[in-house]
Amino acid sequence: MTPAVRAEEVTYRRGQATLVDRVSLMAEAGDILGIVGPNGSGKTTLLRILAGDLVPSAGHAWIQQADTSHATLQRLAELRAYLGPDGVAINPFSVRDVVTMGRHPHRRAMMEVGEHEAIVESAMERTDVIHLANREMDSLSTGEQQRAGLARVIAQETPVLLLDEPTSALDIGHQETVMTVLRSLARQGTAIVAILHDLNLAAAHTDRLILLDHGAAAAVGTPAEVLTGERLSAVYRQPMQIMPHPYRNCPLVLTVDSADPPA
Repeated sequence: MTPAVRAEEVTYRRGQATLVDRVSLMAEAGDILGIVGPNGSGKTTLLRILAGDLVPSAGHAWIQQADTSHATLQRLAELRAYLGPDGVAINPFSVRDVVTMGRHPHRRAMMEVGEHEAIVESAMERTDVIHLANREMDSLSTGEQQRAGLARVIAQETPVLLLDEPTSALDIGHQETVMTVLRSLARQGTAIVAILHDLNLAAAHTDRLILLDHGAAAAVGTPAEVLTGERLSAVYRQPMQIMPHPYRNCPLVLTVDSADPPA
């Protein structure tokens, strides 16, 4: 089976700086792959390479079988939906208008107008912005704008979702709602690659993780394999300990004071 997302030894340099250093990864249809790591570790640059927004200095990335460096914008829009770190541009368009923009790659599809509208309505319902449908984007809170942006990429109905911190501005309830929606999409066969800063959210809701440090992959594997106290303490330069989550089958990441003895 062809992986839905694949990168082989991708490197990205800007001037003398190496932002991504020989990173390889793979996500199958139905996977949720989390990208984690401290600020400046190359997460957004890597995701932009996967999206075809940046051409790597070395190596290759593919969405389905399309090399992202050479695929047309129309082809990329059919294969992957990309939500950048700023979500959607703040503008006077309504939430409904913004989410409807996600249907643009399908404008030539043989579908009735009502079918497109039903997809838009469903995306807004899943992200809890249906009650905001007629509100202008620039009147919303940051979290509401973020959920509207997620609704737009869901409405795009692509086999791959690439998401840069989709929960960063959300309250804890909406974080769980969004991750549950992403799991539902994965069960339907969508491959999801998401940058997540909250390590416990990543531990609970991803199938695999790639941990970046100074542009390179420090570890790749399941959350239990990647999230070890020794590794996280070294990468984040912050003492951390790991214990079993009392309610979920995943690790629980705890920060500790430097003076605390190791577990």
